Amino acid sequence: MCITNLQLQAYHSIFLQEADVPTIGNFPILPLRTRTRGPAYTLPALPPSESEFDVDPDSESYDCVDEILSLYRANTFFRNFEIKGPADRMLIYGILFVSECLTKVKAGMVAKEAEKALINTSLDHFALPGDPAFPLNQAFEPPKDRQDAETLRHYLSQVRQEISMRLHARLYPGGVGPSKWWLSFSKRKFMGKSL
Repeated sequence: MCITNLQLQAYHSIFLQEADVPTIGNFPILPLRTRTRGPAYTLPALPPSESEFDVDPDSESYDCVDEILSLYRANTFFRNFEIKGPADRMLIYGILFVSECLTKVKAGMVAKEAEKALINTSLDHFALPGDPAFPLNQAFEPPKDRQDAETLRHYLSQVRQEISMRLHARLYPGGVGPSKWWLSFSKRKFMGKSL
């Protein structure tokens, strides 16, 4: 095999295979394993024998946040990403949000301080597709009306909160950290963008 002919491709969402996923604009409303209130369909909690750091994609509890966190580091090396469906838009949005979160955590932060910074980041006002400040308007359709916009805002707030909590657990495994391995990706920009 000739290495010069090797074409590396970004990882795409396994949720592209899901049928009948509701969308707002072209953004999917995927189920979540969460205790945060919001419009997402709630998946069952993980069984006690399963680690939240390594959820099997075949598990009924595996959700888009698990996928975002597991593919984050690999996909940040790509400047281009071919969107194959709505689930890839969730993956892109989640990766951009993880990048934003990692910029808020500094090397000397204790776990409580980082938790507060991540929660505040997840709750900060954020742009929706169609807003001038949204970084990828060319790939996302805006909500069709005000009600859809509010539903999408609540859903994304739920996703952002879940990402920040699970990312914190990875940054501070056992309450110790932050993980230098995760922080080494804090300066990476997926597709050269940020939220």
